[in-house]
This record gives sequence, C-alpha cells and structure tokens, in this order.
Amino acid sequence: MLDIEALKFDENGLIPAVVVDAYSKKVLTVAYMNKESLKISMEKGLTCFYSRSRKELWLKGETSGNYQHIVSITADCDNDALTVVVEKDGPACHTGTDSCFTNQVYQSEERHEFSIEGLYELLQGRKNDMPEGSYTTYLFQKGIDKILKKVGEESTEVIIAGKADDKNETIYEIADLAYHVMVLMVQMGISVEDIKKELASRHIIDHKVKQEKMTK
Repeated sequence: MLDIEALKFDENGLIPAVVVDAYSKKVLTVAYMNKESLKISMEKGLTCFYSRSRKELWLKGETSGNYQHIVSITADCDNDALTVVVEKDGPACHTGTDSCFTNQVYQSEERHEFSIEGLYELLQGRKNDMPEGSYTTYLFQKGIDKILKKVGEESTEVIIAGKADDKNETIYEIADLAYHVMVLMVQMGISVEDIKKELASRHIIDHKVKQEKMTK
C-alpha cells in the first residue's frame, strides 16, 4: 500500500482526482485534493476535495446528500494523479446529471462505443417512445408474458449451443439471451446497477466462504 507521503502534490499542494463509478465505470468528475482532504477522505470513506475557487475543503454530499462512498484510491505511475472509485448516493454533478461529462466534443463515424448501460438506455427509450417497426417495441407492446417466453426460448438456445460445444453459436445465443433479459429488466424497472450491486454482494460472500474453507 502506497504511503500518501510518496504522492507528488503540485506547487499549490494539490493533486488531481478522477472520480469513477464503481459499477458503470463511468468517469463522474475530476476534482482536486490536498493532503488534508485526502486524509479526511480515507478516514471517513467519503470523497473530500479542495475547492480551488473557494479556497476551502468540501465534503461531497454534505449539503446535497449525494455522498460518494470510496471503494479504492489508486495513484498513477508518477504518483501525481489519483483515480477514486466510488459508490455514489446520487448525481455527481452540481447540475443534477449523473456525471459531469455530458458535452460531447467528438464522435468517430467508424468506431462506436458500446456499454451495457448504453444498451439499457436505448431499450428504455424504445419503451418510452414505442417507435413503429421496432422489434423491441413489439416486445413491450405484447407485455411481460411474451418477454418471459422469449427469455425462456433464448435460454434453451444457449443450452443447445453449449451442449454442442459450438463456441461461436453459444456466443451468438448468449447475446440474444442478454438482450431479452435486459428487455425484461426495463419492463420490470430493474437497472443495470441493481444487478451489478447484487453480483458484487455475492462476490463478497463467495470470498468469505473461500476464506472459511481455507482455514478449516
């Protein structure tokens, strides 16, 4: 574990901190810490920054309630910048948005960023707008029974492909299953973050079980 005395603060005693969502991996904000705010952050397990404009410390969420619970803090190879992975209680930006980074400057016409969260937002948009000619719209119009039927059918297809030891076909069918499961999630109001939190809790339990087995 790196001692904070090894960190390189700038001439104003500050170090940049890139705050990242523990579940979505989205960059939430970039702020600055001094040695005192870093120590407070580590002691409280909550992000505390130094405001360059107000010349004072500020604990994120102290007035808004949007606290950021720290999972980890990691320094870069030069020890002059930090990434702070957090579980957040609410929007990271003072404007009320999930992240401070919302103003796109450039988008490649040839390369397209994909994320599970992005797909979820797309499916949510289909449910809200119900565009004609969309297969997703069709599923939402038919309702929960149709969606569940498709989840069952795609689960069977995954089993058949896996049993045949056909890797490419299994990948294809798992993608189909994942899509239909996410349609189900949108239908039921289950977020991607809900699933990630559940999986994270199981990882902790699994880790504890492994430790218990090793000590017996």
